[in-house]
Amino acid sequence: MTSVNHIPAAQSLILQEARSLEALAQSLGEDFNRAMELILGAQGRVVATGIGKSGHIAKKVAATLSSTGSPAFFIHPAEAGHGDLGMLEPKRDVLLAFSNSGESAELATLLEHCARQSLPVIGVTQNPQSLLGRYSEIVIPLPRLAEAGPLPFAPTTSTTMMLALGDALAMGLLSARGFTVEDFRQYHPRGQIGNRLQSVADIMHTGEAMPLAGPEEPMSQALMTMTGKRLGCLGVVADGRLVGIITDGDLRRHMGPTLLANPTKSVMTANPISFEPQTMVAKALAVMRQKEITNAFVVAPTGEPVGVIHIHDCLSAGVS
Repeated sequence: MTSVNHIPAAQSLILQEARSLEALAQSLGEDFNRAMELILGAQGRVVATGIGKSGHIAKKVAATLSSTGSPAFFIHPAEAGHGDLGMLEPKRDVLLAFSNSGESAELATLLEHCARQSLPVIGVTQNPQSLLGRYSEIVIPLPRLAEAGPLPFAPTTSTTMMLALGDALAMGLLSARGFTVEDFRQYHPRGQIGNRLQSVADIMHTGEAMPLAGPEEPMSQALMTMTGKRLGCLGVVADGRLVGIITDGDLRRHMGPTLLANPTKSVMTANPISFEPQTMVAKALAVMRQKEITNAFVVAPTGEPVGVIHIHDCLSAGVS
């Protein structure tokens, strides 16, 4: 086991970076609003760029923008002069350039091309008077703060602020565009995010698979339907609307010599818990666990049952 405690140094660095984010938040002004409006009004895409560590931040920002409703991609400033300038659409795209000093020589070719092609530039830098600042239509200035850590040269504080600013732009654009959970799900169909953004309509049993009966149907017939559908429940429907549910628990509570002769309405649980088709599977699972139920029907706004889900369907969908 190490005899050196590295935690205080790590805490000091993290707190210094946290203070830089507070300073960034306080420093935001009209330039941020103008940048938002410029991107919202653009007919093309956001083209993020930067060199070195700033380039890595730009890649992440482009990915976040693209996944939240603002089409974007990353262009490497050194590759731009070797044919990648053709990726840019003049008068349509917006260049979002990250450079702490603003004097990165690799940006020059790209910035000159944007100037020739009337392609607006949003610069993110600590130095508005720099090369990047002079070519930018809008400069979002970063607070002039020292890099955190024992060496004042390794990008830490500056890249943290760039990343947070990129997230602020992406989330602001998401809100302004009215980007919904359903939109987000369309862009994230795979992995754990995709699983948690599934709706019950994606996993429900529909059509002939739904166990349904009328309120006057004798339990002898209803039990055959319930057993045949193998979902452990039966929906009771009157005038096209779901009015009740019969589960294994209901059968146990009404067990007796007259059970099979009784109508379903005398056995059912009225006004059962149900979900709308757009309900997220994660939300449905949470409700089912809280209410200690294993089945639930999915109903349309008219009250018509359109599907049924079992708690195992939720778990099989990768939601836990």
